Amino acid sequence: MLPGIRLLWIWAMIPYAISLEFKYHNAKDLESFLHRINTNYPSITHLYSIGKSVEGVDLWVLAIGKHPQEHVVGIPEVKYIGNVHGDELVGREMLLHLVEHLVEEYGKDSTITQIISSTRIHIMPSMNPDGYAMAELEEYCMPTKGRYNKAGIDLNRNFPDVPVWDTSPPSSSSQPETEAVMNWILNETFVLSLSLHGGAVVASYPYDSRKEDSKSRGYSKCPDDDVFMYLAKNFSYNHATMYFGNECETTPYFKDGITNGADWYPFRGGMQDFNYIQGQCFELTVELSCCKNPPSYTLENFWNESQISLINFFKLVHLGVKGQVLDHDGKPIKYATVKVQDRENIIPFQTNQHGEYYRLLLPGTYKLEVSATGFQTKTFPLEILDNVSNFSALVSDLRLSNNVLGSEAGQHSGIASIVQENTILLTSVFFSVLFSFNSLDRYVSML
Repeated sequence: MLPGIRLLWIWAMIPYAISLEFKYHNAKDLESFLHRINTNYPSITHLYSIGKSVEGVDLWVLAIGKHPQEHVVGIPEVKYIGNVHGDELVGREMLLHLVEHLVEEYGKDSTITQIISSTRIHIMPSMNPDGYAMAELEEYCMPTKGRYNKAGIDLNRNFPDVPVWDTSPPSSSSQPETEAVMNWILNETFVLSLSLHGGAVVASYPYDSRKEDSKSRGYSKCPDDDVFMYLAKNFSYNHATMYFGNECETTPYFKDGITNGADWYPFRGGMQDFNYIQGQCFELTVELSCCKNPPSYTLENFWNESQISLINFFKLVHLGVKGQVLDHDGKPIKYATVKVQDRENIIPFQTNQHGEYYRLLLPGTYKLEVSATGFQTKTFPLEILDNVSNFSALVSDLRLSNNVLGSEAGQHSGIASIVQENTILLTSVFFSVLFSFNSLDRYVSML
């Protein structure tokens, strides 16, 4: 073979040589892939670990965005998590292929370019690497021992439950994987999230837990039920088959391919309830495959079925309204409470350290009640339109008046009122006296 032809042949094979294969990737493969992506796309990616598993394996996250290393005011944060249960393999692989697709299409595909430019994305392919290492791969839908972490704990039952519903002690001690994810949720400004699972084909939304007997089924409605149903249907109807609702023989029929978590089967300690209640982040639990651990040759089919849903879901972070709560000088007010009238969240949403708030809401008319220590509570009416296609929620900065200033303003107003009243009184007396003198003159001249 001529040298030039040999070089041309090698160059032509490079894209295929570095492309991610449709197979199962162990912890070493996963870490190597994420490092390679970060090295090849340093301007839009940032690789970091949020902690370690029981066995000391890093819980890797790849951030993707124009400012991947830090939060930027006005840029919402989205996260996708896979492999919470170690033997549910499809979500883990879908996230790896999603990472590759996003970085390769940035600057080429207009939608992906806008998503990455307007959003900071965090992707954790595996929350339970120890469980994955124990799983018996490609067991063709048979249950394996890899569901739990190394300590034998189901991580999706290990989060704190609804505070006002359950005061009983947790059934198991908090695990390092759970602690790492909780700290991550509470220290980032996550607005929207997906948790990818297997064993069904459906999009599930809060609450998973019930105020009543946790063993009984029944719809457990949250204050933002309308938003969650919209999010779930959006994912389901963009998926190739999920919206049919009858993909799996072992699961019930799901109308529109969606379900309220507790209406399917209730449980406590779930991650999506923790996200919503304590992290003010709207998370769906999405089941992508009837088989938890299907043969690897089916992975490409799963990617083709779910690719559009996974990409389109990023855009939904731009529902509703966002902005900052500011004082009279324009300085951000951190930890201000932002309530949507007629939506009583168990823990009210608050601004972050930058005074930011993000509130996913469907188009319509709303009132936001904003309060903060040392400031006057104020209600702001809002008309929210569908801005998803513009890749930005409605931007509305909300200003509060300081209580002291308000008090002083009231005092000044009172003083001004007194002065005005006295002026009117003196003027009245003056004209009264003047009238009296004029009347006297006229009386004297008549004598």
